[in-house]
Amino acid sequence: MAALVKKIICTAKAPAAMGPYSQAVLVDRTMYIAGQLGMDPSDGQLVPGGAKEQAHQALRNVGEILKAAGCDYHNVVKTTVLMTDMKDFNDINEVYKQFFKCNFPARAAYQVVALPKVSIGSYFYKNW
Repeated sequence: MAALVKKIICTAKAPAAMGPYSQAVLVDRTMYIAGQLGMDPSDGQLVPGGAKEQAHQALRNVGEILKAAGCDYHNVVKTTVLMTDMKDFNDINEVYKQFFKCNFPARAAYQVVALPKVSIGSYFYKNW
């Protein structure tokens, strides 16, 4: 069996990992991006304004990680959106459509009991 070759993707333009994990890992032609929160990468704090603003920032953070790997939102094939309140679902969809305009990736979106620091987290996977 061939050795697994993986490359760690990291950029200062997205928040640093809050624990012992990488922002993203590239294995062969698939990249796994860790959950991105609505945090400002310059100070590590959640952006003010609630779920809609945090979703926007989380997606900007994902974009910076995608860019660091030489790709963009068109390369995303699967996303997972976690939120602490399903009442935010429509607002998050409005923001989501600003970043994914056509040929949408597959997606799961659901409410969770709690998330670290934020009301929404997003996980994005890329296959190119």
